[in-house]
Amino acid sequence: MSTSTEAAPAARPAAGVPVLQVAGLTCAIGGAVIVDDVSFDVARGEFVAVIGPNGAGKTSLFNLLSGLLPATGGSVTLDGADITGAAPAARARRGLGRTFQASSVFAGLTVRENVRLAAQAKLGGSLRPWQRVRDRDAAQDVATRSLQRVGLARRGDGLAGALSHGDKRKLELAILLATDPTVVLLDEPMAGVSIEDVAGLTEVIAGVHREEGKTVLMVEHHMDVLLGLADRVAVMHHGRLLALDTPEKVTSDPAVQQAYLGEQL
Repeated sequence: MSTSTEAAPAARPAAGVPVLQVAGLTCAIGGAVIVDDVSFDVARGEFVAVIGPNGAGKTSLFNLLSGLLPATGGSVTLDGADITGAAPAARARRGLGRTFQASSVFAGLTVRENVRLAAQAKLGGSLRPWQRVRDRDAAQDVATRSLQRVGLARRGDGLAGALSHGDKRKLELAILLATDPTVVLLDEPMAGVSIEDVAGLTEVIAGVHREEGKTVLMVEHHMDVLLGLADRVAVMHHGRLLALDTPEKVTSDPAVQQAYLGEQL
């Protein structure tokens, strides 16, 4: 693996047909380049950790992939379809799921209703909880399975707002699973989670990857968590892709160590 920061690497997954292809992805705002010529492929079912110092462009990269930021160069291809100019909702319908650093659930609805709404929208119904569901039983079944997957089945009738922060993160994953995404972008899912809840949440994320077969890209500052989950690690630095390889190779790369100011990963 090259340790040069002169050019963005275009590392490819070790095996499998890419489900996500990013080519020369760039975003410049007001003359400042925040994501600079990033290229990589992700194989179906792969887990890619995205790391980098603060301000490296990790969340900006996710915003470009999910359509919250417009690309000023390059392309994004999902399952063979060019989604570079697609709106966030269109990307979600094509199978790109996303969570955010800040927890976002309907606090005044029950845990189950939060997930049912997502399932209902996926099945073609309304997002309005007071309107008739096109296929309520199907949406309820999906919600039940999703809650079981993340370990919240027994909390289904309680208000989402009463959950601990860690359980709200699990609820967000259940909501995401209810939409049946192909590729899942997790942006700092451990942010604000108590140390006691990290292990449980890590287990849920690992299950989403292994047992649900989801392709996962995850930004996280808990390095021990990431390195234990990832097939490959992508390192962002100054908006560029500095390295993309196995956890062992990335953590021993002198350029990566320099990017982290000599900190041990």
